[in-house]
Amino acid sequence: MNAHAIFGLNPMWLSGIILVIVYIILILEKLNRAVIALFGAMLMIYCGLLNQEQALRAVDFNTLWLLTGMMMMVNITAKTGVFQYVAIRSAKWVRADPIGIMLMLTGITALFSALLDNVTTVLLVTPITLLITEQLRVRAFPYLFATIVASNIGGTATLIGDPPNIIIGSKNGLSFAEFIYHLTPIAVLILIAVCAMLWLTQRRGLKTTLRARASIMRFDEREAITDVSLLKKCGFVFALVLLGFFAGHPLHIEPGTVALSGAALLMMLAYGRQPADKQSENVHHAFTEVEWITIFFFMGLFIIVGAVEHSGLLEVMGAKLIAATDGNVPKMAYAVLWVSALLSSVLDNIPFVATMIPLLQSAGQGIPPETFEPVWWALALGACLGGNGTLIGASANLTVAAFAEKAKQPIGMVQFAKYAFPLMLMTILMSHVYLWLRYF
Repeated sequence: MNAHAIFGLNPMWLSGIILVIVYIILILEKLNRAVIALFGAMLMIYCGLLNQEQALRAVDFNTLWLLTGMMMMVNITAKTGVFQYVAIRSAKWVRADPIGIMLMLTGITALFSALLDNVTTVLLVTPITLLITEQLRVRAFPYLFATIVASNIGGTATLIGDPPNIIIGSKNGLSFAEFIYHLTPIAVLILIAVCAMLWLTQRRGLKTTLRARASIMRFDEREAITDVSLLKKCGFVFALVLLGFFAGHPLHIEPGTVALSGAALLMMLAYGRQPADKQSENVHHAFTEVEWITIFFFMGLFIIVGAVEHSGLLEVMGAKLIAATDGNVPKMAYAVLWVSALLSSVLDNIPFVATMIPLLQSAGQGIPPETFEPVWWALALGACLGGNGTLIGASANLTVAAFAEKAKQPIGMVQFAKYAFPLMLMTILMSHVYLWLRYF
């Protein structure tokens, strides 16, 4: 422990107090989270808990590059209208049957969330969901509820599906293929179970008229596609990027490098032949659509957690975790699964995971990495699926709620939790059984 705090204060106490204050302000949502994280990070430096060089080393640029690259590619692809095309085509494929549409949208949302990220997915899927429910003259809540739940389940399945997974993978050298091998099977099983529950509970309540169904069947999904040439280029680049995610790990190429390369290549293919002024305008637009608030929130968070780790506090807490679980990996994995699920249902799972990783790394010292690995899968499952517990449990939930409010179909906190929290507990129980059967 090399940290020295201002005025001779105990570094562990000081860093812990700053971390708790940052958490409290984040929970209260009185200030923008990026501002809070950056202020907390700078406070750590001014208090002598980190110097500037150490602060920069604490930032996980692989995570930031991966987020930035994927955001740029998804935003460019969204301009083609392909996501709206898929949603409309799926609704027509089930002949505009209300429960069929719900199940199709659930599956599509989960798939898109696994391949893109869950916040981007709900931004794309929710407007078309509201349009379809309006045409069918059915309540939007069951469809929006299914969208939220599916986005968090789908996001659990891959490295790039949910920010906690990106951080877990980057900090522990876990590859895209490893996430698919370990988490996709349980995510698929959970999705099937959730779809079955939705069908059982909603099939009698979702009724519409033949006239309303006919209005959906009159939609022309081909009109949603606005740029076929750009769509082909996007498909080509996405295929290369997914290939790069699989092939990059043995070649020691990080996912962040692959994603940022894909974004650069897509902009070259999409805008390279345009006149200079038009090209500049489109590239500028691609950069402005990146969620820079999220990027800087991550940056500040990494520095805050780096300072807490540097102070030695997480090492002490890691030792206490070992003592509480007797150093038993199965006990630790189960504890991490349930605690992370319950806390992630009421806290933002990103700062929680960022704090837990170095703590668990400290607790795992002396344990072979392959033996300790199930703990990381437990953290990913708990943090991602726990987000389904309440309306404030994940960013995707709040994004859908904002759309619903604009459409004058608001989602109540209690209304959501009444259905979501028991469902979340069921998915965590399934995850517990999965961890036990597969690893222990």
